[in-house]
Amino acid sequence: MASVGMQLLGCILALFGWIGVIIVCALPMWRVTAFIGTNIVTSQIFWEGIWMSCVVESTGQMQCKVYDSMLALSPDLKTARVLMVFSIVVGIAGILVALVSGKCTDFIAEEQGKVKASIVSGLVLMVSGVLCLITVSWTAVIIVNDFYNPLLLDAQRRELGASLYLGWAAGLLLVLGGGLLCSSCPPKENCSTSVIYNPVKMSKPSSGVDTVLSHTAPVSRSTTPPKTYI
Repeated sequence: MASVGMQLLGCILALFGWIGVIIVCALPMWRVTAFIGTNIVTSQIFWEGIWMSCVVESTGQMQCKVYDSMLALSPDLKTARVLMVFSIVVGIAGILVALVSGKCTDFIAEEQGKVKASIVSGLVLMVSGVLCLITVSWTAVIIVNDFYNPLLLDAQRRELGASLYLGWAAGLLLVLGGGLLCSSCPPKENCSTSVIYNPVKMSKPSSGVDTVLSHTAPVSRSTTPPKTYI
């Protein structure tokens, strides 16, 4: 039962992580404007994502616009799009394999087949989480480097947005859920694929038995007819 609970917990964590990756990919809050100056009055807040950019007015109104040309995007933005899409696709594949390999399902009849499918789903989900972590971490490094670049104006500097923090959390959930699925194995006698043969020792007859058998005379039946007394 412990293995079933661990597998169920891994599936739940991986599902929440995968949903988080989708939200991170859709939200435009990857980069947020950061005005470093005392004389600048912040009347607009700019949000930049991998698909669109938004402007939030001081009145609370927000206007979003999808990027016009994909070829005009920066290389890091193109790479982030590719990695996030791959993370979503790999994540849904891992979740489907995890559902098929469930102990309460009948998609796979053999127990060893379920164990192997569970391990494969865990590895796939961990790959999905690593892709998400690489994307948000790489974007965070670029933002920090640009922030301390003396050649940029204060109005062009960006800070880490909420999507990056959510992406770190989603990636960790996918990695943790995949690790639980890899470790959700039945008892050792069922998990091991190798068969161990224990030699069987034949006990030798005791010397006392040999002595008794050696001194025991064979019993022979007499063929002489019985005597008749008159």
